[in-house]
Amino acid sequence: MGFEDIINIREDLDVPADARLPTKYGEFRIRVFHEEDTGLDHVALTLGDMDGPDPVLIRVHSECITGDAFSSIRCDCGSQLDDTLKKIQEKGWGCLLYLRQEGRGIGLHAKIQAYNLQDKGADTLDANLMLGLPADARDYSIASIILENIGIRKVSLLTNNPDKVEKLENLGIEVVERVPLIVGVRSENRDYLQTKSEKMGHHISSRDLEQNSEK
Repeated sequence: MGFEDIINIREDLDVPADARLPTKYGEFRIRVFHEEDTGLDHVALTLGDMDGPDPVLIRVHSECITGDAFSSIRCDCGSQLDDTLKKIQEKGWGCLLYLRQEGRGIGLHAKIQAYNLQDKGADTLDANLMLGLPADARDYSIASIILENIGIRKVSLLTNNPDKVEKLENLGIEVVERVPLIVGVRSENRDYLQTKSEKMGHHISSRDLEQNSEK
């Protein structure tokens, strides 16, 4: 049984969810993939031809409504999203996968509960555990299916997270290189980023935090 049998993706071929998407970083192609089992809609945003000989520059970005939509600076998610589109535009081709896995997979309600605990002194990992939730509940199976669907097998992956690299490789995606994505560092999210480094193994050094700090 393949992943396609476990996670069903629906595309209405009569009127496909496939269109042009002009952005401040250029004109992208947007495709929406509906996950039947969860009812969630995931997005593939591509620029250029995905059939080139080189690994495709991609980011697998999990939804963060506070950072992506409301410009919160208690995380670096919004800055990572913007910088990804900028880097893809500069290279001339690439792909952003936007997965509906809010709050590292625990959902928006639980994420804001975790914020409440963080406001009282817990770090981003311990707050999840105090709620009886995993530190990271994300599943990248859907990402591998979407990448295969749009013809991507070899990637240059924009991430600081080694666990994401390992999980995608276990799902059959060849990660040729990991491309660091350290942006949007501020005093409001420095502790959050340090916790990711020290407790979750992200490739973020103290020097990285200093060199990429914004006022």
